[in-house]
Amino acid sequence: MADKVSEVRLSHRLTESPACLVADVYGMSLNMERIMKEAGQGLGMGMGRKPIFELNPSHPLVVRMKEEQDDARFADLTHILFDQAILSEGGQLDDPAAFVHKLNGLLQDCCTRKQKGWIIPAFFMRNGFYGI
Repeated sequence: MADKVSEVRLSHRLTESPACLVADVYGMSLNMERIMKEAGQGLGMGMGRKPIFELNPSHPLVVRMKEEQDDARFADLTHILFDQAILSEGGQLDDPAAFVHKLNGLLQDCCTRKQKGWIIPAFFMRNGFYGI
């Protein structure tokens, strides 16, 4: 993540989202950077800074990520939350296929847990995904 963000920090401003990207004091949002690039404006001094990755410590996905023991799975969860934050700000992913692959891996793991008699996430129960 160090190559993508300037800082990772906990935020108590978030209520429903697990994560978001914010600009530092002198930076601009990813959306504003995109608009400037599309308008043909170069990224001058202070532009193009890495965003700050804020995590909601009370969100179930962040709590689950904190409890994760497997380093590869932790990395996948982190990247999925980061990519979701980019998408929620209207940005485009550098590698959409990798995002889908990681997300599908997590969904497949949920299916495996269901088949082994483990409890499936409440999201799937609420949304009728019983037969996955």
